[in-house]
Amino acid sequence: MSDSTQSIARPVFRVVALQFTIAVLFSALVAYFAGVEKGWSAAVGGLIAVAGSLAYAMIVAGGSRDAKQAFRSHFKAEMVKMFITAALFIVTLLLFQSAAWMWLIIGFAVTTLAYWSALLAV
Repeated sequence: MSDSTQSIARPVFRVVALQFTIAVLFSALVAYFAGVEKGWSAAVGGLIAVAGSLAYAMIVAGGSRDAKQAFRSHFKAEMVKMFITAALFIVTLLLFQSAAWMWLIIGFAVTTLAYWSALLAV
């Protein structure tokens, strides 16, 4: 990996790692205070957000000095991220019917907010 690619990839993956950490900590707090089933639901919601962000990071980590290519890469990454997020919510709806849906959505929202907050810090 070239130096410029590495300089782009490091903060991108740091954001995803921070997002994952927030998801784990939040779901552990929910499990402790509200119950294990609700904690698992929050964890699933958080992991849905992390999966989309990881896919985005993997696509844009290559980096490009060409503005048009960089724009295309970010656009493609955002479309893949939205598809993965929607697909995982559908799969969760079908397979995890006993989920505490409010906590699943709150876990997703908290993890997504952590993503946007981390982007501001990077």
